[in-house]
Amino acid sequence: MIPAASAAVLVAALVLAPLGAVMIRAGGLSALTAADLEALRFTLWQASLSALFSCLLAIPLARALHRRRFPGRSLFIAALGAPFLLPTLVAVMGLLAIFGRRGLFNGALQALDLPGVSIYGPWGVVLGHLFLNLPLATRMVLQGWQAIPAERVRLALSLGLGPAEIARHLEARMLRAVLPGAFLAVFLVCLSSFAVALTLGGGPRASTIEVAIYQAFRFDADLGRAAALSLVQVALALVALAIASRLTLPAGFGAGLDRAQPLQLAPGLPHRLIDALILTAAAGFLLSPLAAIALRGLPALGSLPGQVWQAAFTSVWLAIGAAALTMALALPLALAAPRRIWAEPAAMLPMAASSLVLGTGLFLIAQPFVAPTALALPVTLLTNAALSLPFAVRLLLPEVRALQADYDRLAESLNLRGLARLRFLTLPRLARPTGFAAGIAAAFSMGDLGAIALFSDGRSQTLPLAVYQLMGSYRMDQAAGAACLLMGLTFVLYAACDRIGAHADPR
Repeated sequence: MIPAASAAVLVAALVLAPLGAVMIRAGGLSALTAADLEALRFTLWQASLSALFSCLLAIPLARALHRRRFPGRSLFIAALGAPFLLPTLVAVMGLLAIFGRRGLFNGALQALDLPGVSIYGPWGVVLGHLFLNLPLATRMVLQGWQAIPAERVRLALSLGLGPAEIARHLEARMLRAVLPGAFLAVFLVCLSSFAVALTLGGGPRASTIEVAIYQAFRFDADLGRAAALSLVQVALALVALAIASRLTLPAGFGAGLDRAQPLQLAPGLPHRLIDALILTAAAGFLLSPLAAIALRGLPALGSLPGQVWQAAFTSVWLAIGAAALTMALALPLALAAPRRIWAEPAAMLPMAASSLVLGTGLFLIAQPFVAPTALALPVTLLTNAALSLPFAVRLLLPEVRALQADYDRLAESLNLRGLARLRFLTLPRLARPTGFAAGIAAAFSMGDLGAIALFSDGRSQTLPLAVYQLMGSYRMDQAAGAACLLMGLTFVLYAACDRIGAHADPR
């Protein structure tokens, strides 16, 4: 295993060197144009609205999931995570199948003699982000509901408090603690939006900073402007991270006895009907685009050109390599974090950048020495691994702390150290979260359309880039087939990593 200090140095070099190249090339912000300032305004606008709508809609959905028990509830909650793991271009294809000009929604409006709607433009970008991030916000708010001690709920019921009083005295306090963190998590994801804005933006009026970087890089060949835009993007991410670290407040409920909460929190028929309606609407919104992609894409799989299958093979090995590199860096940093104050901040460094920002910096570094297009695939692998690292470390840290608290003294008494401790204690006990984190990293890498969009010369293709090019040439049936293939491979890789981790867990 890589020493933690070496892993921290590698991560710092991978992040800080490109950021340094960007800062040197930018030479200030004088290269920015009026269109770039408009892109900055739209980036903040769409990220704020996407986060606001995701959190507002997550509240009733999480509440309905918390207070209702029904067959398939666990499966439904697990399915909520599908859009978050879904490659962005697949999500866009699914939304087009439902809300596009020839989609089911506009077809229903036409049948009712009502005017159609367009998914392209600013509100289309917000809709795309809502689809991708509503599950994330819902899971975060649902965890807040589940964290309310059962004793507080039982006391409220014994005092005769109804749903409205429970909402005011218990749930409102929980939401004040949870919602700022959920809002900022979604805001950070939408801040670095690229593929959604690129495909659904519909023009300069709905261009984010990430899209502006891509356009300055690929179409204008203005590296100074691309570097200045990257600097703005980094500054926005750092400000959002600083706010996120200070805004989350404790709910103040105190500890409980970890008992199950009462089920009959809102037993009346009207409440049951409202919750059923909310759950049905959420299932329709989140799952119908996936079903539409499968129905349209599966018949087109046989007609996909050979380069799409080659791109699929490239994406798979890139995802496996990125997941392996992510875990090779994440494990030593997570194991060192409880004892070394620098380990966790080093793992969080990539959160200050995006795929396009890192790609721009690496392009600037490589340009004097080698044709950057020759490095398209290695750079894509490195950026995907770096950007997955914070998620992997966050997933590992709770288990690492529990492992050290429970087994450190026993391991010391048995003189279990070094490779023996790693083989017989650490890796088996961390197998499940390691598999889950590797699956997340592989899924993120499969769907990334960042660095490869900057570096590719057309000969080095990943599957997301192939889907985007098929969409751009209006070969929508083949694009749906490629998107269906991408969706299937992503979930297979995620499930395989998760299953391997679960199988290796001795418990």
